[in-house]
Amino acid sequence: MNSPRPRIVIVGGGFAGANLTRLLQRRAKFADITLVSEESYTTFNPMLAEVVGATVFPEHVVAPLRATVGNARFIMGTVGSVDFREKRLQCDTLKGNVELQYDHLVLAFGNRARIDLIAGMVEHAVVLKTVGDAMHIRNVVLRRLAQIELESDPALRKCLGHFVVVGGGFSGVEVAGAIADSLREIRRYYPRVAVDELKVTLLQSVDRLLVELPPSLGRAAERSLVKRGVEVMTMTGASAITARDVQLNDGRVISAATTICTIGTTPNALTARLQPLEMERGRIACRPDLSVAGADGVWAVGDCALIRNGGQGLAPPTAQFAIAEARHLAKNLVARCRGRATRPFNYTARGMMATVGHLKGVARIFGVRLSGLPAWMLWRAYYLSQMPTFGRKVRIFVEWSWGMFFPPDITHFRFTRSHELLDSDKAGVMPGPRRSAA
Repeated sequence: MNSPRPRIVIVGGGFAGANLTRLLQRRAKFADITLVSEESYTTFNPMLAEVVGATVFPEHVVAPLRATVGNARFIMGTVGSVDFREKRLQCDTLKGNVELQYDHLVLAFGNRARIDLIAGMVEHAVVLKTVGDAMHIRNVVLRRLAQIELESDPALRKCLGHFVVVGGGFSGVEVAGAIADSLREIRRYYPRVAVDELKVTLLQSVDRLLVELPPSLGRAAERSLVKRGVEVMTMTGASAITARDVQLNDGRVISAATTICTIGTTPNALTARLQPLEMERGRIACRPDLSVAGADGVWAVGDCALIRNGGQGLAPPTAQFAIAEARHLAKNLVARCRGRATRPFNYTARGMMATVGHLKGVARIFGVRLSGLPAWMLWRAYYLSQMPTFGRKVRIFVEWSWGMFFPPDITHFRFTRSHELLDSDKAGVMPGPRRSAA
């Protein structure tokens, strides 16, 4: 009599969860695969800065999960609780509560942006973690320019045109460059806004940008940003944020109406409900083979997992490592289900890359350092290669090629529904945010 196929449930549709599902579903006869995700798409987070700068459309940085998981079952829902003894989990779905049984459970649900690291950050700053965040920041930029055109106070006009980015890591550098390039390109549509009324400032609390890369590439990124008009302030952090200024840790105050924070993450709320799993630094502690101690048949990958990368220290929470972890776990799951030994995770990074604005980037690939246009093209080529389906790759390549030669889009998306328009008509006011955008 044939034994039943193992049931593998994957929680989280990010880089790790989506890639793991695709790899396992190719072995459709090997197991029943179910992917549970609170979103119906995977977000390519490193590309969010390009959405902010309006050099790509939001649909270019997401991949629909249903189009990529093949024969695997997909459930859009949020996991409420997990019973590790009975090997079942409860999901809140469009239907209501759904119970799933598993033989192997993979936790790959990522983390959240932390929004309370700085005084006033919750009330007056915006963060960049999701497509919604990127769209919101893009709209803020467009609204600020529209506000400047209507404002007569010179000091307030400069305050409205000043954008401060906190954090000089990959996200901070990329979004600062994207906003600077976007402002330069779209100012032509706002003839009442002067060049000297627009400014981007990048704050970095240590002595250089992009500490994950060699110092020479950090300096190259800084030079590129400064050339684009970005003021880079190293050894400088923000201690408080208000609606109209940012207080620095050395006591200075800079006037700015928009502050974007790219620092800090916090565990997903599900993490706290995963007792008795061992946690370390707010993440799920993994064994060398990516299994989790304290629960049979449980594994973890991606940003929610604390993974030791052989003798190279902890695996960083990057897209490259999430994909590598997914590939390794796929092999280990097959081995475990077939009674073979699993292997410890050990991955050597191919390199790291970042964009610093349109057509500019920095990269270290297999020890080779690149900057400028070659690095930018390599960065785009890598993420295009990770996009699922050939048709989607072609569509995005065509759109990207178009964007290399034409200015960014300046459409302000409000997604106002008809009943909101009717309500605003009755009240005699403009629908949606009118004053403070942050």
